[in-house]
Amino acid sequence: MTDTTNPDFEPSALDEAIANAEAGLDATPGGDDLGPLDAMIAERDQWKDRAMRAAAEADNVKRRTEIQMNDARAFAIQRFAKDLLGVADNLERALQAAPKDADAGEAGLVTGLELTQKSLLQAFEANGLKRVAPGLGDPFDPHLHQAMLEQPSTEAPGGTVIQTMQAGYELFGRTVRPAMVVVAAKGSGPQGSNPYGAAAATNGSAFDGKA
Repeated sequence: MTDTTNPDFEPSALDEAIANAEAGLDATPGGDDLGPLDAMIAERDQWKDRAMRAAAEADNVKRRTEIQMNDARAFAIQRFAKDLLGVADNLERALQAAPKDADAGEAGLVTGLELTQKSLLQAFEANGLKRVAPGLGDPFDPHLHQAMLEQPSTEAPGGTVIQTMQAGYELFGRTVRPAMVVVAAKGSGPQGSNPYGAAAATNGSAFDGKA
């Protein structure tokens, strides 16, 4: 409703036309032609639609920007984390090479390496970096694992992991480095079991262990 109590108010042509139409008067000279009123209403609706579209696009841009900023904060350490993976690998290799029957001095060194590795992995997890090292018989996941070899196995079903050659890592669910694994060949395992079922074994759609 227009405010006619304001002495400075000057009604627009659209307001006047709508007011005349509501009062039962002709919008234009001639009596029956309301074309100009229809045109003004259509123009008003067009501008209203444009304003709504602009507001929706601005909201979409805001949401996309927030997602990008959150990703940037979450994955800002990705390059730094990749550089530290070599340190974690070297610690693991040192522990694997440590003699099992170490004397007192060597045992202390091994214990120090184990504590260092534990502290490093805890720091990784505190910052969203998670170690991926599948065990014997775990399903092969192409998003987390990279198959380096395929070997027959009597312990694990075909298409599952039988050995982790190098641990992988993921940062907030995003793979930073896949785990390098050895996969059991199709038909491996007790009685040639296959985790993908008889149909997969028949049509050859099961994972063939090739990267």
